[in-house]
Amino acid sequence: MMRSALLVLLLATGLHGLPARAEGDVQTPRVQAALAQAHAAELGIGIGKNRMLAMALYCDAGTMGSSEGFFHVGRVLASAPRALRNPGLANSYLALATRLGNTQALQYYDPRVDNVVLGEPCAAFAAGLQTQSFDIEAYLSTQPRARQRIAQSIRSAARQYKVDERLALAIALVESNLDPAAVPEGGAQGVMQLATAARQNSGGPRIVDGEQDIRAALAYLGQLHERFAGDWRSMATAYDAGAGSVGRCGAVPPHPCLETQQYVRRVLYFAGASPDEQPGLARQAPAAARSPHPGGVAGKRADLPCCG
Repeated sequence: MMRSALLVLLLATGLHGLPARAEGDVQTPRVQAALAQAHAAELGIGIGKNRMLAMALYCDAGTMGSSEGFFHVGRVLASAPRALRNPGLANSYLALATRLGNTQALQYYDPRVDNVVLGEPCAAFAAGLQTQSFDIEAYLSTQPRARQRIAQSIRSAARQYKVDERLALAIALVESNLDPAAVPEGGAQGVMQLATAARQNSGGPRIVDGEQDIRAALAYLGQLHERFAGDWRSMATAYDAGAGSVGRCGAVPPHPCLETQQYVRRVLYFAGASPDEQPGLARQAPAAARSPHPGGVAGKRADLPCCG
C-alpha cells in the first residue's frame, strides 16, 4: 500500500525546475554547510534552537540537489511538536527526497495522509530567518580551533580590503562553513570557494594556499564593495552569480535564479542583516503555524518565480 501510494505521490508532487534524479545525493561544500548549520539550529548548537530556521536551511540544501536536505524537512514536519507538525507537507518533501534517491524518507512517509502540492519551495520556512538574529561569535565558539583561526584570517583580510568582516565571514559560512577540507567544485578554491581566474579574469596560477584564497576572495569583495557602494545584497549576488547578474535576474533561468536568491538570503542572515534587509521575506508569522497548507497549495502548483 505504501509503495503504491508513494508512486502516485511522486507523479503528483514536485518543484518545477528541480532535478528528478536518483543516482545519489549532492554533497557540494555549500550543501554540506547548509546541512551542518541546519543541524546546529535544530539542536541549538551555537545557534538558538529554532526548527523553522533549521527547515529553511535543510530546504535550501534540498533545492541544491540534496536528498538529505528534503528528507530532514519532511522528518521535522512529520515528528515536530503539534504546533509545527504537518503530515501532508511532510509527505510532499519526503517524496522529493525519495525522487533524489533517499530511502530513509519511507520511514516517515504516511500513506494515510494526502500530500500538499508544493508552491514556492522553502517559502514557508523563510520566517525562521526572521525570528532571531544570528550570533556569529556564539556559533564560531562551537567550531573547531582550525575554523576559528580561519575566521580570524578572514577578519584580518577584511580589514585590509575595507570589507565589513561580518559579510566576509557570512560568505565563508555559506560557501564552506569555514571547512578547510571542503572539496572545491567548478574551479572554486578554499573556504570561500572563489573561482579566482573566472571571476577576476586574472589568468593567474591555481591557488592552493588557504591564506592566498582568503586574500583573493577579500580582494574581489573589495572590488564589489566599490562597484556597488557597499550594498551587501548586490555584493552577495555578484559573488555568487557574477556582477552582471545584479539587477538582471529576470534573464536567469528560474532554478539558478532561485538558488542565488537563497544564497543571498543565507549570506544576509549570517551577516546579521535585519529582516528588512532580507530579500524576499515577508514580515509575518511562521506559515507552518498559521496555515493548514504551509508552503503549498492544495490541488494547485505554483511555478517558481525568478528574481524579484
